[in-house]
Amino acid sequence: MFPYGRNPRLPTAEQALSGRSQPMYSIPERHTVLGTRLLGPYPEGLEIADFALGCFWGAERTFWRLPGVHTTLVGYQGGFTEHPAYEEVCSGLTGHAEAVRVVHDPAVLPYERLLKHFWEAHNPTQGFRQGNDVGTQYRSAVHTHTPAQAAAAEASREAYGRVLTRTGHGPITTEILPAEGRPFYPAEGHHQQYLDKNPAGYCGIGGTGVSCPVGVAPPPGPAEQ
Repeated sequence: MFPYGRNPRLPTAEQALSGRSQPMYSIPERHTVLGTRLLGPYPEGLEIADFALGCFWGAERTFWRLPGVHTTLVGYQGGFTEHPAYEEVCSGLTGHAEAVRVVHDPAVLPYERLLKHFWEAHNPTQGFRQGNDVGTQYRSAVHTHTPAQAAAAEASREAYGRVLTRTGHGPITTEILPAEGRPFYPAEGHHQQYLDKNPAGYCGIGGTGVSCPVGVAPPPGPAEQ
């Protein structure tokens, strides 16, 4: 599979590690910074958003700092292997990306604002890498939970793509896929809020320096209002 080579590629379902029916580890109950429950139950009215933008240590920290975020947790998403371990994901043989789940209050922090933060916090034109981090697990992705999220993500990708092109960047390689059928598997406890526990730890997150427009999503349809 050459997961660490110059041209990493995703495994097929047949090539992927089989995984297991239950997780091998427990998840801490509460967020070390926000004090909120990682796995819920969450207060009524909150929404879930899932993003992948490179190494999840730094990515999670950029989100928990935003006003309106109730909790964040890191995990693995978008692949084939059930309940994977970190080492398995890093092998390139699970198909998963390192992801961040953001539970937010849409009245304070609308999904469109999360998308703006997502695009600006990383370089979405690099394919299976972020900076010096190379591998399929570092790809850029948005996994949507509602038709409204999907429409907003698609519109923002198109709008930001135009801006990036004008500033000399290549095309966006970000996947936008429904979260349904692509479970989010929480990562091991020591990865949760890693940079709070290890303030001098590695953070490979860095954007292009190009601002993303907001307010580009189409209005919701009658069924979504």
